[in-house]
Amino acid sequence: MHIDWWTIGLQTINVVVLIWLLKRFLLQPVAAVIDARKAAAEKLLNEAQAAKSEAEEAKIKAQAEVLRLGETQADVLTKANQQAEAAKSALLDDARTQTDALRKLAEIDIGRSQAEARKADAVHAKTLAVTIAVKLFSRLPDEAKITGFIDGMARVLADLPEAERQSITEAMPLAIKAPRPMTTAEMQACTAKLSESLGKPVTLDVAVEPDLIAGLEIDTPHALVRNSFRADLDRIALELSRDDNN
Repeated sequence: MHIDWWTIGLQTINVVVLIWLLKRFLLQPVAAVIDARKAAAEKLLNEAQAAKSEAEEAKIKAQAEVLRLGETQADVLTKANQQAEAAKSALLDDARTQTDALRKLAEIDIGRSQAEARKADAVHAKTLAVTIAVKLFSRLPDEAKITGFIDGMARVLADLPEAERQSITEAMPLAIKAPRPMTTAEMQACTAKLSESLGKPVTLDVAVEPDLIAGLEIDTPHALVRNSFRADLDRIALELSRDDNN
């Protein structure tokens, strides 16, 4: 069984970076939102308590007024108590209503923040993982950046349908991209292998494109054949994007 250590390494880096970003950009903002909503709810409860105190003061004043006027203390106190309880109940109901509304708003905000944070974290993690992979691949020795990909490009061309191979050979010299200028030996080996795969002699027009990192790409008006680390990284980024959308 063949183990693709490069893929395992990339996935490991991706997971580590994603965990760090989730901790840094998701948990802390969500905690701040919860604390803010909690403070708002406590403020409403404090206001209700203050209103209750005011009602108690009104009750005391009513008792004094009963004594001054000589009215029946029990009746006046009963009425004052009823008014105080009604006021307290109304304030508490209003506080509960506002607290519930704030809680619902907080839940909506938290859910939205979590979704946005997850999406942002995924984008950051994917970008960082690809950037790290580019830096690692860029450290390959120069001789490995072309020679090791000639046979692979030849196999890809050999597996193409006959009509597509014929369309590639229509325009000569054959436009091919490499991460650095080819040596004479590399040019000869590449020309021989591609001629064998395409079934006819070819000449090469090499364009240097460092973004390939390592590998070869054939770019003609009728076909694009990629056998490079850049193509592999693009495919990995595409798969990560699909996973984020699922």
